[in-house]
Amino acid sequence: MKKNANASITVIGGGSGVGIAALISGTTDVAMASRKMKMDEKLKLQDAGKAFKEVVFANDALSVVVNPANKVSKLTREQLEGIYTGKIKNWKEVGGDDMTIVLYSRESSSGTYEFFKEHVLMNKNYASTALLMPATGAIIQSVSQTKGAIGYVGLAYVEKTVKALNVSYDKGKTYVVPSVETAKNKTYPITRPLQLYYLISNEKLVSPYVNYLLSAEGQKTVLDEGYVPLK
Repeated sequence: MKKNANASITVIGGGSGVGIAALISGTTDVAMASRKMKMDEKLKLQDAGKAFKEVVFANDALSVVVNPANKVSKLTREQLEGIYTGKIKNWKEVGGDDMTIVLYSRESSSGTYEFFKEHVLMNKNYASTALLMPATGAIIQSVSQTKGAIGYVGLAYVEKTVKALNVSYDKGKTYVVPSVETAKNKTYPITRPLQLYYLISNEKLVSPYVNYLLSAEGQKTVLDEGYVPLK
């Protein structure tokens, strides 16, 4: 907005599904999403005769976080699946203290919820005991205050009040910590693109914003905010 005096940008949260629904209903110009658009969403736009464009503007390392007092520092994908589907209920089952696991998750309208379900739980259902949170900040706060808690958040949200776990996708042979570096070189297994969607009919209005995001300056902001630039 500083660079474009006539630009006015209003940002509203709610999750990827909410953003894409707003794009379909015509109440937003840009929908940001941490998951790809689903087939039924594409069909709704197609049926309405609305051609759209997808732009990947950053990458993210989806980080699994626990309370710093938890002595567990690494988990395999299989252990994460067991924990989040409710098969593993106590930290002692994965090398921790005798302590009940408290599950925190994003709510189902969140792209992060969908991505984690698809790529970590291999599309199995979350345990009914999972506490669904409306925003990532709420997960960080809850995990930082609950000794037995576990949650998952975008890399930009990882801070000192929580501990990010090393994750293994080769059954425990190698464990990798989430970072800008490991997301960039794709050694961290739970990386994802962050994309935005807009209608081609709206291109003239939206393109200065998209061009800024993809510029060197915009990509520096991506990095400054804790996400992973494209290059």
